[in-house]
Amino acid sequence: MADTASIPRFRHRSLTEYLGLLIVAGLVISSIAATAPELGALGRGLERLVAPSGLLAQMFPPDLSRVDRIALKLLETLQMAVAGAALGLVFAVPFAILATDRLSPHPALRMAARAVIALFRTVPDLVWAIFFIIMVGLGPAAGVLAIMVDKIGFAGRFFAEAMEEADPGPQDALRAIGASRLGLIFSAVFPACMPSFTATSLFALEKAVRGSAALGLVGAGGIGVDLKVAFDLLNYDEALTIILMLFALVLIVEQGSGWIRSKLI
Repeated sequence: MADTASIPRFRHRSLTEYLGLLIVAGLVISSIAATAPELGALGRGLERLVAPSGLLAQMFPPDLSRVDRIALKLLETLQMAVAGAALGLVFAVPFAILATDRLSPHPALRMAARAVIALFRTVPDLVWAIFFIIMVGLGPAAGVLAIMVDKIGFAGRFFAEAMEEADPGPQDALRAIGASRLGLIFSAVFPACMPSFTATSLFALEKAVRGSAALGLVGAGGIGVDLKVAFDLLNYDEALTIILMLFALVLIVEQGSGWIRSKLI
């Protein structure tokens, strides 16, 4: 007979916890009721989508006449993503160090670093793209800066959490023998956090490739400009070509980053 004490069971919760769960459930249900599309409207939309003269019929077959130009714009999109992610990851490291309790030199600096990381993570990358377009003009430079700021917020948070969770034993030992703050960081913290840093960096690159296409919609370079023009001119067959080629690029980047992750972690 199995030991009933070893069978996993739901933990008994307090009345306050049950009340909190009810509030969350009520929020989810009310949100779905307030924002979900009506079934009738959804059905009519699907009919227009698959009708003989609907959107899908106008998309197929894809237009391959401008594949060479689309490939060049995809290359620009990839370059934007790589440059922006690389710059963002580099700058995320000092922000994450300042945001870590045991590594920040002063509580005020820690709070300021956390506030900056939260700000960069909160503002959408499209808003950053518009901001940098005003600063440096239309083109991929604005897209690179927008991706950089977004990745500082994304990676800075996870880098800081990884350093917070690192084993404090080696750090305390180095402090006891008089190691400097930089020596402690490079000798104890970074080696322990490197697997997490690597995974976060690769996820940031994947996210940058997916996001860089959308930045072109506001003029920040990349394939997004061509995609917007194709939809504006009702060239849906060309839009499908762009979508399929972008999908292939994202798959290649995800498979490549997965292979690198399996080799390094």
